[in-house]
Parts: sequence; C-alpha cells; structure tokens
Amino acid sequence: MRIVFMGTPDFAVPTLVEIVGSGHEVVAAYTRAPAQAGRRGLELVPSPVHRAAERLGIPVFTPATLKGGEAVEAFAALEADAAVVVAYGRILPQAILDLPKLGCLNLHASLLPRWRGAAPIQRAIMAGDAETGVAVMKMEAGLDTGPVGLVERVPIGADMTAGELHDRLMVVGGDLMARALAALERGGLSFTPQPEAGVTYAAKIEKGETRIDWAQPAKAVHDHIRGLSPFPGAWFELAGTRVKVLRSTRAEGAGRPGELLDDRLTVACASGAVRLVEVQKAGSRAMAAPDFLRGSDLEKGTVLE
Repeated sequence: MRIVFMGTPDFAVPTLVEIVGSGHEVVAAYTRAPAQAGRRGLELVPSPVHRAAERLGIPVFTPATLKGGEAVEAFAALEADAAVVVAYGRILPQAILDLPKLGCLNLHASLLPRWRGAAPIQRAIMAGDAETGVAVMKMEAGLDTGPVGLVERVPIGADMTAGELHDRLMVVGGDLMARALAALERGGLSFTPQPEAGVTYAAKIEKGETRIDWAQPAKAVHDHIRGLSPFPGAWFELAGTRVKVLRSTRAEGAGRPGELLDDRLTVACASGAVRLVEVQKAGSRAMAAPDFLRGSDLEKGTVLE
C-alpha cells in the first residue's frame, strides 16, 4: 500500500522501519521541523523520524501546520491508501483524516480507553498499573477516542522504569502496526468502539509534580520515581542541590518521612520505605547509591527534603 507516515520521536522509528520492511511504499514522512539543540542551542537537529526517513530514502515533510488549503492539497497529492501516525505531536484536522482511502491509523502506548493523551507510559507506572500495552486505533477528531483494531498487552515489572517500558512498547508497537496494515490490506481489520467505562487521561507531566513526596506510602513513592525515570526525573533536595532518583526499589523500614534509615540509602516513607539504587546530582553523572554516599556527608537519621 501507499503509506504516509507521521511521527517524531525515537518511539516512532521502529514502526517506520517495520512498515518499510513489510514491503509497503512509504511515500512521505511527516515530522516536526528540526529544533535547536546542542550545548549553545544553536544547532538545528532533525527529529529521530526525520533522520530515519532520510536513511531509508523517504521524502520528509515538516509543515508548521496541517490546517489550510495548501497543507491539505500537498497531503492529497500523495494519494495515500493509509496514514500511520505515531507520536507525531500535531493535531490532524478532519480534512486530513478524510483523505487516505483506508483511513488514518494511530499507534497509542496504552490499553485504550485507559490513558488517553500525552503521557500514557509515565502515567501507567505512576498509577501502579500491573500491565499496559499498545493499541492500533482508527483516528477521528477526538483525543484518542477512535475505534480500536488491534491490541498487544505488556506486563509492567515491579521495578520497571518508564524508559524501559518505552523501549519495550516501541518494539511491540512496530510489530503490531505491521500486522494491522497486513490485515487492513486484505480487508480483514475490524474496529471496535472504545467503551465509555474505564476512560482515564494521561496528562502531560508538569514540573511541579516531579518532586518526591516522602509523606506518601512507599509503593506510591517508588511508582512515582520509576514512572519519571529517566526523564524528567523525580527528585529531592540535599543542601540546596537537586538530586534525581533514577532507580529505586521497595525496602523494609520505618521512620519519619524522608529519614535516612541506613548506609544503603534506604529512606522512610509514610508507611514502609524505599531504597534509592541510582541517583544523579544536578550537573553530575548518574551513580550507584554507594558511590553517591561516599561523596556526601549523609548520616543515618538525616531527613531528605
């Protein structure tokens, strides 16, 4: 089939590769325009999808908007059988959604209708979910409200971080979309409307919610830490310096919330405790807890803020 691919981050790249490997003709890749990056923020860096598409010889489009006659005409000229959207980062207006003959398919990193929205991977872990997955959905005007064609479930390990889950889901998602397109091509992909029960929204992660609250139960603190790892990172403050926690595990112990209980970086919560396994001071490299403790004056009984 003639496919228009629309995506931006690393998460979308395996799906693009799977589509090409399945023999479809990807006639264009839509992605975000190169953004300023580098130490001084002066270098224009193309998105991961942009770079992958160029390696694969696929024409790249980076429109600032998809609204308006010019954008719609350019999309229509591609004569796509279907569009595949994976974390593109722009709203598709109805005029675009209506153009592909077989519709626009979106790969979403959750078990819809749970965790519609911007941060489904982080929110699933932060909520303590035992499983999540990826879903192939036929797009419509609403936010992740379209009917679902295929789903693949993935368990969430007790200590799994958002980064680890992201990497697992992007591989599973690429395979799932390839299967969905094969079924679509032969007319065998059916879609089921999402149920009204069980809808939750994965709001964008805000800076104000990244600080660790030791006054929460240990499970909630642990889920908060791993759900924000590696980015943007949950943190506490030590002598006026932010310390990110990249990895933790639940532990035995009790004390005042935030109290350091031993020389293994075990910290008391409202109930139970967590052991901080890997941390990172602002401006420093990530380090294991023993290395961090050797370079600090932390003593048992210290209360972390």
